[in-house]
Amino acid sequence: MTPAPLDLSSIDDVLHAAVREDLGSGDITSASTVPEAAVALGRYTTKQSLVVAGLAVAERVLAIVDSSLQYRVLCNDGDAVGSRTVIAEVRGPARSVLAAERVTLNILQRMCGIATLTAEYVNQVKGTKARVADTRKTVPGLRLLDKYAVACGGGVNHRMGLFDAVLIKNNHLEFHATIGAAIKAARSHVGPQIEIEVEVRDPKDVPEAIEAGADMILLDNFTPAQTREAVALCAGRVPLESSGGITLDTIRNFADAGVDRISVGALTHSPPAVDIHLQVTHWIGNLTNSSLP
Repeated sequence: MTPAPLDLSSIDDVLHAAVREDLGSGDITSASTVPEAAVALGRYTTKQSLVVAGLAVAERVLAIVDSSLQYRVLCNDGDAVGSRTVIAEVRGPARSVLAAERVTLNILQRMCGIATLTAEYVNQVKGTKARVADTRKTVPGLRLLDKYAVACGGGVNHRMGLFDAVLIKNNHLEFHATIGAAIKAARSHVGPQIEIEVEVRDPKDVPEAIEAGADMILLDNFTPAQTREAVALCAGRVPLESSGGITLDTIRNFADAGVDRISVGALTHSPPAVDIHLQVTHWIGNLTNSSLP
């Protein structure tokens, strides 16, 4: 699945910080072992099957390290590729290629890991109406990249932060006598243009949430049986979302119960990094007016 283009301008400072963190005052290993004039060709190569995400981010990091580096992508974000696939290439000053190696790999391995895990969850709900969604359980500063990677894997993005949708949870309900009162207070504050979702802990709360004007209802930590009960009570009047400890082994049970969306924190709070490496070879040639072979 090819996601919408990624706008990196809002996290450019984060990428610069990542480069500074690793490079510091300079790569003393390469400076002492690699000739200054040496040119290298690097191939980002998979060591397992995965879903690609983050190609443009790697390109931006390379440009931060050295704007003379030449970069070429050999697939697209969202592509499912096999082991030993070259997904991108970089050529230029060898010291610069090596200086960017770890930061670009860290980003690609995490983003492809999220996309790959998301695709596994999406595959589990095929044939149902349920969509797999992410949460705000992301690495601080990397939320845009984490959520973009979810989209690469075929998932959908929940709210980006606290600013773009209302999600009334138990801690908010503590300040109101009823679910309806909380929804009414939220609606009076944000107006009709903002979606209001409310968390319920029991199927019997679903009708109250609907009558109060909730745009979506979150069934938090429900069992599959409770979920089916909530779906029946809702009768399609508003979308329903399941969440709370849902795994690859259990997600199908919730999808089959008839919910519209299933949010999975594990997509971004604990994705396994995929195995990608950068194969670098000493390039014999001149970079002037040349491009990647």
